[in-house]
Amino acid sequence: MARGDAGAKRWYPQLLALAESREAQLRLESAWAMGQDNRSEAFHQALRKLLDDPVPLVRWNAALALVRFNDGLGEPQLRDMLQPFTLPAPGTGTIRFRLKVHDNVRNGSIMARLRPNGNSQQQDVLSPLGGTITTILVNDGAAVAAGDPVAVIAPDEGQVVESLRALYLVGQPQDLALVQSFAGAASASARVRQQAAATLRAIEERAGKGKS
Repeated sequence: MARGDAGAKRWYPQLLALAESREAQLRLESAWAMGQDNRSEAFHQALRKLLDDPVPLVRWNAALALVRFNDGLGEPQLRDMLQPFTLPAPGTGTIRFRLKVHDNVRNGSIMARLRPNGNSQQQDVLSPLGGTITTILVNDGAAVAAGDPVAVIAPDEGQVVESLRALYLVGQPQDLALVQSFAGAASASARVRQQAAATLRAIEERAGKGKS
Protein backbone atom coordinates (compact mmCIF):
# COMPACT_ATOMS: atom_id res chain seq x y z
CA MET A 1 0.00 0.00 0.00
CA ALA A 2 2.72 2.46 0.96
CA ARG A 3 4.55 1.72 -2.30
CA GLY A 4 1.42 2.35 -4.36
CA ASP A 5 1.12 -1.27 -5.47
CA ALA A 6 -2.19 -1.48 -7.34
CA GLY A 7 -2.54 -5.14 -6.36
CA ALA A 8 -3.09 -4.16 -2.73
CA LYS A 9 -6.37 -2.46 -3.61
CA ARG A 10 -8.17 -5.79 -3.76
CA TRP A 11 -7.97 -5.81 0.03
CA TYR A 12 -9.42 -2.33 0.49
CA PRO A 13 -13.07 -3.45 0.88
CA GLN A 14 -12.00 -5.82 3.68
CA LEU A 15 -10.10 -3.02 5.44
CA LEU A 16 -13.14 -0.77 5.26
CA ALA A 17 -15.27 -3.57 6.69
CA LEU A 18 -12.79 -4.12 9.54
CA ALA A 19 -13.05 -0.42 10.40
CA GLU A 20 -16.64 -1.18 11.43
CA SER A 21 -15.88 -4.44 13.26
CA ARG A 22 -17.20 -5.05 16.76
CA GLU A 23 -13.65 -5.99 17.80
CA ALA A 24 -11.66 -2.94 18.90
CA GLN A 25 -8.32 -4.51 17.98
CA LEU A 26 -9.47 -4.98 14.38
CA ARG A 27 -10.67 -1.38 14.17
CA LEU A 28 -7.33 -0.24 15.60
CA GLU A 29 -5.27 -2.22 13.08
CA SER A 30 -7.53 -1.11 10.24
CA ALA A 31 -7.02 2.55 11.17
CA TRP A 32 -3.24 2.08 11.02
CA ALA A 33 -3.41 0.25 7.69
CA MET A 34 -5.68 2.81 6.05
CA GLY A 35 -3.10 5.47 6.81
CA GLN A 36 -0.69 3.74 4.43
CA ASP A 37 -2.59 4.98 1.36
CA ASN A 38 -3.32 8.67 1.67
CA ARG A 39 -4.75 8.77 -1.85
CA SER A 40 -7.88 6.78 -0.96
CA GLU A 41 -10.85 9.02 -0.25
CA ALA A 42 -12.78 6.00 1.09
CA PHE A 43 -10.04 5.50 3.70
CA HIS A 44 -10.02 9.21 4.45
CA GLN A 45 -13.72 9.26 5.27
CA ALA A 46 -13.58 5.99 7.25
CA LEU A 47 -10.77 7.40 9.40
CA ARG A 48 -12.79 10.53 10.11
CA LYS A 49 -15.61 8.33 11.41
CA LEU A 50 -13.20 6.45 13.68
CA LEU A 51 -12.42 9.69 15.53
CA ASP A 52 -15.70 9.04 17.37
CA ASP A 53 -14.80 5.45 18.32
CA PRO A 54 -15.45 4.57 22.00
CA VAL A 55 -11.94 3.09 22.38
CA PRO A 56 -9.12 5.65 22.89
CA LEU A 57 -6.43 3.77 20.95
CA VAL A 58 -8.71 3.46 17.91
CA ARG A 59 -9.40 7.19 17.98
CA TRP A 60 -5.71 7.94 18.35
CA ASN A 61 -4.65 5.64 15.52
CA ALA A 62 -7.25 7.31 13.31
CA ALA A 63 -5.97 10.77 14.25
CA LEU A 64 -2.38 9.76 13.46
CA ALA A 65 -3.43 8.23 10.14
CA LEU A 66 -5.37 11.36 9.15
CA VAL A 67 -2.19 13.40 9.39
CA ARG A 68 -0.95 11.41 6.38
CA PHE A 69 -3.92 12.87 4.51
CA ASN A 70 -2.88 16.36 5.61
CA ASP A 71 -6.06 16.38 7.67
CA GLY A 72 -5.88 17.92 11.14
CA LEU A 73 -9.43 17.00 12.21
CA GLY A 74 -7.96 14.62 14.79
CA GLU A 75 -5.91 17.35 16.49
CA PRO A 76 -7.96 17.14 19.74
CA GLN A 77 -7.22 13.41 19.87
CA LEU A 78 -3.51 14.04 19.33
CA ARG A 79 -3.62 16.43 22.28
CA ASP A 80 -5.36 13.79 24.38
CA MET A 81 -2.50 11.38 23.61
CA LEU A 82 -0.14 13.66 25.55
CA GLN A 83 -2.25 13.81 28.70
CA PRO A 84 -2.75 11.38 31.59
CA PHE A 85 -5.59 8.94 31.00
CA THR A 86 -8.15 8.38 33.75
CA LEU A 87 -9.24 4.74 33.75
CA PRO A 88 -12.94 4.13 34.54
CA ALA A 89 -14.30 1.05 36.25
CA PRO A 90 -15.81 -1.25 33.60
CA GLY A 91 -18.64 -2.30 35.91
CA THR A 92 -20.04 -2.26 39.43
CA GLY A 93 -18.55 -4.30 42.25
CA THR A 94 -15.51 -4.65 44.51
CA ILE A 95 -12.12 -3.82 43.00
CA ARG A 96 -8.83 -5.52 43.84
CA PHE A 97 -5.68 -4.08 42.33
CA ARG A 98 -2.92 -6.27 40.93
CA LEU A 99 -0.56 -3.36 40.17
CA LYS A 100 0.57 -0.29 42.07
CA VAL A 101 1.68 3.29 41.51
CA HIS A 102 4.82 3.59 39.34
CA ASP A 103 4.22 0.19 37.69
CA ASN A 104 4.44 0.16 33.91
CA VAL A 105 1.53 -1.17 31.87
CA ARG A 106 0.88 -2.12 28.27
CA ASN A 107 -2.29 -2.06 26.24
CA GLY A 108 -4.29 -4.95 27.68
CA SER A 109 -2.40 -5.26 30.97
CA ILE A 110 -4.60 -6.47 33.83
CA MET A 111 -4.49 -3.67 36.39
CA ALA A 112 -7.16 -4.97 38.73
CA ARG A 113 -10.01 -7.42 39.04
CA LEU A 114 -13.60 -6.47 39.68
CA ARG A 115 -15.96 -8.80 41.51
CA PRO A 116 -19.59 -7.86 40.80
CA ASN A 117 -21.80 -7.67 43.87
CA GLY A 118 -23.25 -11.06 44.74
CA ASN A 119 -21.36 -12.74 41.90
CA SER A 120 -18.31 -14.98 42.17
CA GLN A 121 -17.23 -14.33 38.58
CA GLN A 122 -14.53 -11.66 38.27
CA GLN A 123 -14.01 -9.12 35.51
CA ASP A 124 -10.56 -7.97 34.47
CA VAL A 125 -9.85 -4.23 34.57
CA LEU A 126 -7.53 -3.67 31.61
CA SER A 127 -5.26 -0.78 30.72
CA PRO A 128 -6.29 0.63 27.32
CA LEU A 129 -2.82 2.04 26.65
CA GLY A 130 0.84 1.69 27.48
CA GLY A 131 2.30 3.91 30.17
CA THR A 132 2.94 4.26 33.88
CA ILE A 133 0.41 4.22 36.71
CA THR A 134 0.71 7.57 38.44
CA THR A 135 -2.29 7.46 40.78
CA ILE A 136 -4.66 4.90 42.28
CA LEU A 137 -7.90 6.75 42.95
CA VAL A 138 -9.77 4.24 45.13
CA ASN A 139 -8.76 1.98 47.97
CA ASP A 140 -8.02 -1.65 47.28
CA GLY A 141 -11.19 -3.60 48.07
CA ALA A 142 -13.43 -0.55 47.61
CA ALA A 143 -16.89 -0.72 46.08
CA VAL A 144 -17.06 1.07 42.71
CA ALA A 145 -19.77 1.77 40.16
CA ALA A 146 -19.42 1.51 36.39
CA GLY A 147 -17.62 4.58 35.09
CA ASP A 148 -16.03 5.56 38.41
CA PRO A 149 -12.43 6.77 37.94
CA VAL A 150 -10.10 4.20 39.51
CA ALA A 151 -6.58 5.03 38.29
CA VAL A 152 -4.53 7.49 36.25
CA ILE A 153 -2.01 6.36 33.60
CA ALA A 154 0.67 8.61 32.12
CA PRO A 155 1.36 7.85 28.43
CA ASP A 156 4.55 6.04 27.48
CA GLU A 157 7.37 7.63 25.51
CA GLY A 158 6.39 6.08 22.19
CA GLN A 159 2.87 7.49 22.35
CA VAL A 160 4.13 10.94 23.33
CA VAL A 161 6.64 11.05 20.47
CA GLU A 162 4.06 9.88 17.91
CA SER A 163 1.67 12.60 19.01
CA LEU A 164 4.36 15.28 18.97
CA ARG A 165 5.42 14.24 15.46
CA ALA A 166 1.84 14.53 14.26
CA LEU A 167 1.34 17.89 15.97
CA TYR A 168 4.52 19.07 14.23
CA LEU A 169 2.41 18.92 11.07
CA VAL A 170 -1.10 19.83 12.27
CA GLY A 171 -0.69 21.36 15.73
CA GLN A 172 -2.50 24.61 16.55
CA PRO A 173 -1.66 27.53 18.88
CA GLN A 174 -3.88 26.02 21.59
CA ASP A 175 -1.43 23.09 21.74
CA LEU A 176 1.60 25.23 22.57
CA ALA A 177 1.35 25.15 26.36
CA LEU A 178 0.97 21.37 26.44
CA VAL A 179 3.85 20.81 24.03
CA GLN A 180 6.00 23.26 26.01
CA SER A 181 5.43 21.18 29.14
CA PHE A 182 7.30 18.33 27.45
CA ALA A 183 10.01 20.52 25.93
CA GLY A 184 10.92 21.82 29.37
CA ALA A 185 10.32 18.71 31.44
CA ALA A 186 13.45 17.51 33.22
CA SER A 187 11.81 14.11 33.68
CA ALA A 188 11.21 13.66 29.94
CA SER A 189 13.74 11.80 27.81
CA ALA A 190 16.05 13.68 25.44
CA ARG A 191 14.08 12.18 22.55
CA VAL A 192 10.82 13.65 23.85
CA ARG A 193 12.33 17.05 24.64
CA GLN A 194 13.91 17.33 21.19
CA GLN A 195 10.71 16.42 19.39
CA ALA A 196 8.68 18.79 21.60
CA ALA A 197 11.07 21.66 20.81
CA ALA A 198 10.81 20.97 17.07
CA THR A 199 7.02 20.79 17.32
CA LEU A 200 6.88 24.10 19.19
CA ARG A 201 8.89 25.81 16.45
CA ALA A 202 6.68 24.36 13.71
CA ILE A 203 3.43 25.45 15.39
CA GLU A 204 4.77 28.94 16.11
CA GLU A 205 5.95 29.31 12.53
CA ARG A 206 2.53 28.31 11.15
CA ALA A 207 0.81 30.68 13.55
CA GLY A 208 3.12 33.50 12.43
CA LYS A 209 2.39 32.85 8.75
CA GLY A 210 -1.31 32.84 9.50
CA LYS A 211 -1.09 36.35 10.89
CA SER A 212 0.87 37.75 7.95
